[in-house]
Parts: sequence; structure tokens; C-alpha cells
Amino acid sequence: MERFFNLKQNGTTIGKELSAGFISYITVVYIIIVNATILAVAGIPMEAGIIATILTSFFGCLIIGLWSNTPILLIPGMGLNAMFTYTIVQSGGFSWQEALAMVFTAGIIFIIIAFTPMARVITSSIPDSLKEAITVGIGILLILIGFDNAGIITSSDHTLLAIGDLSSSTAIITFIGLFITFLLFMRNVPGNLLLSIIITSVLAILFGGSQFEGITLSAPSFSDYSSVFGQLSFAQAGNFIFWLTSISLAMVLVFENIGLIHGHTKMLNRTESSKKSLQATAVSVLSSGVFGTSPTVASVESAAGITAGGRTGLTSIVTGLLFLVSLLFIPVIKVVPPSAVSPVLILIGVLMLQNIVHIKMDDLTESFPALLIIVLIPLTYSIADGMAIGFILYPLMKLFMGKGKEIHPALYMIAILFISNFVLQYAF
Repeated sequence: MERFFNLKQNGTTIGKELSAGFISYITVVYIIIVNATILAVAGIPMEAGIIATILTSFFGCLIIGLWSNTPILLIPGMGLNAMFTYTIVQSGGFSWQEALAMVFTAGIIFIIIAFTPMARVITSSIPDSLKEAITVGIGILLILIGFDNAGIITSSDHTLLAIGDLSSSTAIITFIGLFITFLLFMRNVPGNLLLSIIITSVLAILFGGSQFEGITLSAPSFSDYSSVFGQLSFAQAGNFIFWLTSISLAMVLVFENIGLIHGHTKMLNRTESSKKSLQATAVSVLSSGVFGTSPTVASVESAAGITAGGRTGLTSIVTGLLFLVSLLFIPVIKVVPPSAVSPVLILIGVLMLQNIVHIKMDDLTESFPALLIIVLIPLTYSIADGMAIGFILYPLMKLFMGKGKEIHPALYMIAILFISNFVLQYAF
């Protein structure tokens, strides 16, 4: 195990990797219920959606852990599942079987890019300021998700966002958990994030924020899932919109994952691992269509495991195995309350904000597109849409200021693709 994962070389131990894998699992396990719920709107049975999400996450974490040896998690992406259900199925009029075929097709396109020099060209064409902005924007999104899950902020008809009920037990426990999490982290207590989750969960149970009643272990029913696994339909392959949608989906997947993977490998100081991580992600997307779910992405919450000390693929493999075990105790997942996970997400988001110092603020052609990415990722609740605006504006500003020579030729094509994606969203 030491030789395969290079534990010593990466400054970690089996114990640290196991702990980081567990923490990663705790921070992303919510996707099982959330993703299945969204898929159910598209017509996929709830039980089948749960099993599909678990198996896809298991396979994704396993393949990226073995292939790239990084602690990145591949799970169905939030936003992409909404695109699958609400854009492709409900608005586009395609069946969920046809939507799965589009996911599979997008995976093939992704694989072609990831396993050819195209990936290197695309990655090298992205300016450092935009890469750093993506990391910071994701950090703010994590903070927003953390506060939203805890009910500390809520939607508002008048001000978009507003303070929630701070007297609720969830909000109070979250604030206590946030203090505990930051204190343990700053004092560098071993297993600090795991310890904070345990302490906060216990507090939530004691004060009624979570409960054990009704929890039983049971084997899942695969009867519904047999009608979902491998049920891709290419009946609409002769339809021009089928291919436009598949290409659009592939484009979003490529750029979103490039940004996410860059942010995670930068945290590891191992940006050379990006290539294999992207390749594993592409294969995982392909498998999503077969397993019966929306596409996987390099999860934002992977930063939790990295911050907890995860440095190798062993972390993601542990998380993947825990996903597999989830088939037996899905009800137990609900025991860990949002008030225990939110402080960890907020801490990680704060740490990712530090990358803003690497953006050249004295050059508006660099800083303005970057700052728009930072702001729009959390405001649109979409990494892809936030990235798109910045990637379109960057070459335009450079051209208008007579700095066109600073732009990599591939960046023009990327900007055109993002513009085309917006046009397709509103034209069809």
C-alpha cells in the first residue's frame, strides 16, 4: 500500500488517509438523497436513483483514486443534475432514457479531450488569474452552502438573501460547531475536522437537532434499479438537438472539472496530477450514463478531505467504499445533521479565499473578469455559469485594451463555445 500510493513521499499515513476519507464521505453523503430526489422528477424511481447515485459515486471515487492517486471525489454534480432533469427532460422534452444517452455521449466527447493533447492546450490557455478566481469563487460558494444548510441565511423576496432564524437549535449548534471547528483547526489538533463533526453531532442529538429513532439496517431493493441500469436510449440520435445538447453538456463538464481539479491539485501542490485526474473524471462521466444518473464531477467538497490531511488516492477509495456500504444503512446517513457539516464547509471556503492574493489587482484586464467569476459563481449557484462570464469577458477586455497578444488562441475558441452554450440554452 505504501509503494502503490507513495504515502511517505506525499507526507501522509494510512491513519490520516482513513480519517480524511471518512470526513470526505460525511461532507458529500448528502448527494445520495438530494440527487435521487432530483432524478425522481425526471421519472427515475427514487429507490433506483439512490442506488444509481451510490454505485456511480463508488465507481468514480475508486477510479480516480487508483488512476490519479489524488484525494478527489467524483460524485453526481449539483447543477448538472438540475440540467439533466429540468433542462433536458422537462424543458427539452426528452425521456430520462434519452437524457442518459446524452450523458454517455458527453462522456465520450470528454474522454476524447482528456486523453489527447486537447486537454493540455485547453488547460494551458486558461490565465492564472481566472484559475485563481475559480478557486476563490468555489470557496465563497462553499461558505454560502454551509450557512444555507444551517438555516443561518435564507432566501428573501425583497433582498435576495436574508438572515434566518438565529434562535433555532440548528443555527445555534452551527455557530458553536463553527467555533469548535476553527479552534481545533488553528491548534492543529489531529483529526480536527472529524473531531468537530463528532462533537457537533453529539450536541445536535442532545439538543434535539438529530435523532436515532427509526434507524434500521436493511438491504436495498434492486427490482426498480434493474429497469434503470444500462437503459440508455439513442432513439433521438438522429435529432440535431440531441447532439447540440450533448456537446453543450460536454463543454460544461470539461471546463467545470478543469477548474475544480486545478483548485484541488493546487491545494495539494501537485498540479501535475491534473491530467490523470481529468482522465479519470471523463471515464466516470461515461459510466454515469450506464449506471443511470446525471454526470459526475470533481466534487467541491473534496477540499474537506484535503484539508483534513488526505494526500493520496487512498482517501477517495475509502470514501468510495463507504458509499458502497451506504447501500445497507441509508437511514443512518440522516443522523449527521447539517449543523455538523456546515462548519467544515465554511472553514474550507474561508481557506480557499486566500487565493485571491494571487490575482493582479492593479491590472483591470486581469482582475475584473476574475472578480466577476468570484462573484457570479456563488450568486448564480453555478460554477459553470460563473466561469463562462469571466472566460467571455477576459479576451474581450484584452482586445479592447490592445493586449490581444497576451491571449492564447485556444481561449478565443473557449469563449466562443461558452457564448454558444448560452445561445443554445435560450434558443431551444
